[in-house]
Amino acid sequence: MTDANKVKLMIEIMARNGWRITEQRRTLAEIFVKNEGYLSPKDVYDQMTVDYPSVSFDTVYRNLRLLSEMGALEQFYFMDGGLKFRGSCMSHHHHHLICINCEKTLSFEYCPMEQRLELPGNFKIVNHRFEVYGVCEECQAEPSVSTS
Repeated sequence: MTDANKVKLMIEIMARNGWRITEQRRTLAEIFVKNEGYLSPKDVYDQMTVDYPSVSFDTVYRNLRLLSEMGALEQFYFMDGGLKFRGSCMSHHHHHLICINCEKTLSFEYCPMEQRLELPGNFKIVNHRFEVYGVCEECQAEPSVSTS
């Protein structure tokens, strides 16, 4: 999928959720398409203020959370780096292995939620997230990285 199509898809998600499509929101989509990795709210704020110096951090953060709820962004909690976002992998259902050292992400197709679960209280699952944090093969090869 081209970058232009990725931006278009993110804009379509915003529009489907009743958002007015502003230049700021278009810029927000472009930021995530241009960056393959994870961005903290501060990273996004810093990039937004280049074009929109009056935008507030609270506005950026609120938009990130809402975009995550809509499915346009995925959010991850890094042990040392806090909350970070990246563009959603919308092509199919999968989960992630995330390196805590370099933040490299590998997708895997196995879904533990496909197993029969004995949940209390007749609980009905409507959505889930599953990430596994560890150290990737390249980082394990570096002598200074501890894997314990």
